Amino acid sequence: MKLISTLASAGITGFESPAAEYKQLGLSLDELLIAHPSATFIAQASGSSMQNIGIFDGDILIVDRHVTVVDQDVIVANYNGGFVCKIIDTKRRLLLSANEDNQAVIIHEYDQFTIEGVVVSSIRCHRPPHLLTKCRR
Repeated sequence: MKLISTLASAGITGFESPAAEYKQLGLSLDELLIAHPSATFIAQASGSSMQNIGIFDGDILIVDRHVTVVDQDVIVANYNGGFVCKIIDTKRRLLLSANEDNQAVIIHEYDQFTIEGVVVSSIRCHRPPHLLTKCRR
């Protein structure tokens, strides 16, 4: 992978051409984003409940099942038969949204609830990825 070493600042014109200097890296996006390949899956975010922490509708989520869940982690969980992406409050047994329009959800003993993994990264595509366009609503 080639890395452009010049930082580009949005809204500022006249900076040196980023193509002027390249650094060769022995790095792939898989190596950068996926620490545990056999325990990692990719999901696509839907809705606006996590937008205040930077996860928007259509974003790609890198979810790691190997990572130990800690309080306030962003997780993907199966909650009563549906998959959700929420912040987990382990102390109060709550699923929290990162959008003030959504209320916290209590995880009751009778709920079907399993944590599928921790969201370790998210990717925003500015054009729909061709591999995921068939998956969109």
